[in-house]
Amino acid sequence: MSEPNPYKSGEYEWGPGGQPATPGYGYPQQPTGMPVPAPLMPAPVGPRLTLGDISVVGDQIVTPAGPMPLKGAAWNAMDMSRTEEKISTTGIVLAVVFFVFCFLGLLFLLMKEKRTTGFIQITVTSGGRYHSTMIPATSPETMHWVMGQLNYARALSA
Repeated sequence: MSEPNPYKSGEYEWGPGGQPATPGYGYPQQPTGMPVPAPLMPAPVGPRLTLGDISVVGDQIVTPAGPMPLKGAAWNAMDMSRTEEKISTTGIVLAVVFFVFCFLGLLFLLMKEKRTTGFIQITVTSGGRYHSTMIPATSPETMHWVMGQLNYARALSA
């Protein structure tokens, strides 16, 4: 074991020989002197916004009545929904059943149920054309959602 290593060259080398490995994912890249072009983002294919049967695609508004220019469009919304609150049928039945045992059964009459019905009307006017659509209101928050979408459409139209 006192013999020198026959495979060793003149200088000390550790690990496998050869060229240095190329940096992998997560390693800092060394500049090569050649500029790398920025990747091009493809244009969106689908509509930017859809409210009922009104869609905003590119620089126009597409409706069943035909396309309208997006620039300078006037958007309006009218809330024609209503929310009714009434005592639930389950609460009435439980109040009658438990009234026999104690007067605490009357607390079941405090059980309420809310029901939202109606529509929200969206109108758009642009380029001498007018279109209107109705969106069904399923909850009291539907109007807030529609107004958020409508404000985005107004920002696109500016």
